[in-house]
Amino acid sequence: MDYFQYQDNQLYCEKVPVEQIAREVGTPVYIYSAATFAHHFQNLKKAFAEVNPLICYSVKGCGNIHICRLLAQMGSGFDVVSGGELFRVLQAGGRADTVVYAGVGKTDDEIQQAMGAGIAYFNIESEAELENLITLARNKDCQVKAALRINPDVDPKTHRHTTTGKKETKFGVDLERAMNVFEQFGRNENVRLHAVHLHIGSPINSTEPYIQAITKTLTFIDELRRKGFTIDTIDIGGGFGADYTTDQAPDAAEYAGAIIPLLKDKGLCLILEPGRSISGNAGIFVSRVLYTKQGGDKHFAIVDGAMNDLIRPMLYEAFHFIWPVTVANGFAVNTRREPMELPGTRKMDVVGPICETGDYLAKDRFLPPLKRGDLLSVFTAGAYGFAMSSQYNARPRAPEVLVTDSTFKIIRQRESYQDLIALEK
Repeated sequence: MDYFQYQDNQLYCEKVPVEQIAREVGTPVYIYSAATFAHHFQNLKKAFAEVNPLICYSVKGCGNIHICRLLAQMGSGFDVVSGGELFRVLQAGGRADTVVYAGVGKTDDEIQQAMGAGIAYFNIESEAELENLITLARNKDCQVKAALRINPDVDPKTHRHTTTGKKETKFGVDLERAMNVFEQFGRNENVRLHAVHLHIGSPINSTEPYIQAITKTLTFIDELRRKGFTIDTIDIGGGFGADYTTDQAPDAAEYAGAIIPLLKDKGLCLILEPGRSISGNAGIFVSRVLYTKQGGDKHFAIVDGAMNDLIRPMLYEAFHFIWPVTVANGFAVNTRREPMELPGTRKMDVVGPICETGDYLAKDRFLPPLKRGDLLSVFTAGAYGFAMSSQYNARPRAPEVLVTDSTFKIIRQRESYQDLIALEK
């Protein structure tokens, strides 16, 4: 469920016409729906209520401080992977004691920043990191909590760049070595290693990989407890899917229905780290057609948005549903299926102005007739959209707009040419 719907042949975000935002703010532009963020967060909270989890929104997917503030006001914790993300959370009013901190390469400065803030858990990715955390905590004469990130060696059947729970990834510690880590460090006074963390990848559009990974992890936790270690928390990470096409991902209740029975009688506090499942369908990326052209048998729509704005199609071969903001009769669609071979559509590539052949937003899509000036909406762009954008080709980054009911506000200004060189002066 999201709040981007066609009414009278116009795409609306909640009660605001998307065309109005594009006209007043310009293109390209990211547009977010506050109601959609709230809907998906509350759905997760309701679905897992039986085990009362700490839900830690994954900042890396969409970290604008206005978005973080919105989620903090709903009671969300936060999953961060850098000192900058922790800074964002604190600037947004998030509570440090609801923050979990992952990442394979935490610097000493970042660790000390997080210790000073009083975060909930460090998610430990290696023996060397744990040794360093112990040293830093001892030097500060403080006590921190940590979770060892383990790799249960489960294949989540997702893109190779976002598979994180296999034995061969850079993340975490494989199960064969994890027991030795607890034997060596599990009773340390400065770092209380009382939790286990896993994150097997993203997006995962099936519950089975979670069942496999959690089952393996619970066996490991039982063995730890038999050896006298205190394990009171399990963090199962994130990775829940979003609907890039209609009904592609399980809903929150389906994930919960598979996971809760595994955990509810285990005496474990549960931490979740959802990102894409909250933010993905809460955002669109809107771009304007500059030109149309034909090359051989190919038809192209050249738009003012590019791979520097939305890199997922080029980086992950990711699919995003694309459709005009204003449509003729018969083309207003509120389901997002592919291919959309409606009468009158034509197969096209949607490409950007960057000097790279890989600069595309979509290939071989059936789209209604397009002309110069038309607006296209790229759906499910709220996760890893603006967050992964850059200034490649000296292109100023797009603005971000947040819609709440019938009003909207710019929550990040469009960059200027002066912004491009500000730090070079």
